[in-house]
Amino acid sequence: MKQSFPELGVNIDHVATLRNSRAGFAPDPLSAAVLVKSAGATQLVCHLREDRRHIRDADLRLLRSWNGLPVNLEMAMTDEMVSIALDVRPALVTLVPERREERTTEGGLVLGRDMCERISVFLKKCRDNGIRLSLFLAPVSGDMERAMELGVDQVELHTGEYANAMDPSLREKELERLFSAAACISGSPVRLAAGHGLDRENLLPVLSIENLREVNIGHSIIARSLFVGLEKAVREILETIRRDAPLLRRPESFL
Repeated sequence: MKQSFPELGVNIDHVATLRNSRAGFAPDPLSAAVLVKSAGATQLVCHLREDRRHIRDADLRLLRSWNGLPVNLEMAMTDEMVSIALDVRPALVTLVPERREERTTEGGLVLGRDMCERISVFLKKCRDNGIRLSLFLAPVSGDMERAMELGVDQVELHTGEYANAMDPSLREKELERLFSAAACISGSPVRLAAGHGLDRENLLPVLSIENLREVNIGHSIIARSLFVGLEKAVREILETIRRDAPLLRRPESFL
C-alpha cells in the first residue's frame, strides 16, 4: 500500500526579501522555485503583502505562469488582494491577518461575524474561478468550527506559539492546543495544514497530528540554505517527514 505523507509547501518570501534589500534582481524567486521543485516539494507559498516587502505582483504572476508547482497565495482580506487573486487564479489562497508594523504574520484570523460574511462571499468567487480557499487560524476550537460551517477547503494551523515556546511545559501546552484544534475538523472534508516557525528541530511532534496533510515552511529552510544550499535544505525537511511521519502516533513524551 502506498504510504501517505504530509505534503511540503515551501515559502520563498525571504528570497524576495533579500533581493529587495538591494533593489536589484538577485536572488530571483523563480530560480528558487525551480530548485524547490527539484528537491521534491509539492507547493510554493508566497505572501503578497500590502506593502510588497516580500514578493511583488510581477513575481506572483511569473510564478503562476511558470506553473511548475501549485501556488499558495497568502494574502489579507482586502479588496485589492481579492481582485489580484481572482485575476491570477493561484491553486490556493490562504487568508491571513496582516498589520504593517509586524515583522511576520502574528496570530490567526479572527472569525467574527463580519469576517465570516466577507469570507463567504469570497469563497463563492473562488469556487467560480477554480481556486481553493484556506484560512490561517490560531488553534482555537471556535474558529475551527466556524471554518467548517463556512465550508472552506482547508485550515492552516498557526504553529508559531508552539514553535516559539522555549519553556518545555509551555511548549507541551501549545502542542496540546494544536492537537485539540485538529481534532475539531477530523473526519470533515476540511483539509488540515500547519505552518509558522517550524524547523527540523520542532517539526517532529507536529507530524504526529493524525489528520495533518500539509506543512508549510519558509524561514528555516531559507536560513538553512545559506549553509547547505536550497535543494539540500528542502530535502532535509522532506527526509524528516518521510522517515518519521509514518512511525508517529501521539507519543506521551510530546504532550
